[in-house]
Amino acid sequence: MITYDDFQKVDIRVGVITRAEPFPEARKPAIKLWVDFGGDIGEKRSSAQLTRHYTPEGLIGRQVVAVVNFPPRQIGKVMSEVLVLGVPDETGEVVLLTPDQVVPLGGRMF
Repeated sequence: MITYDDFQKVDIRVGVITRAEPFPEARKPAIKLWVDFGGDIGEKRSSAQLTRHYTPEGLIGRQVVAVVNFPPRQIGKVMSEVLVLGVPDETGEVVLLTPDQVVPLGGRMF
């Protein structure tokens, strides 16, 4: 088990997708994302396997929840700076975690 202090170390914030492009070079179908968290965090890049339920065009303007304090990770040709969060549907395809109301960018989950 982890403690609440351990949980507090994971910085989970709300951002808005400002740009999304197909990522055909990925091993599994994916979309390249640019997510704006506002303030001091600003815009960060990521890659996510979202092609079953989302199109790049349909993601623009959508608020998402992401971990912003993992070290950057190379995903194919993309340097992923944040981990956009989702949960699997009944077939294992990713469904994004999103606020159910519009909230300020950079808002931290607690």
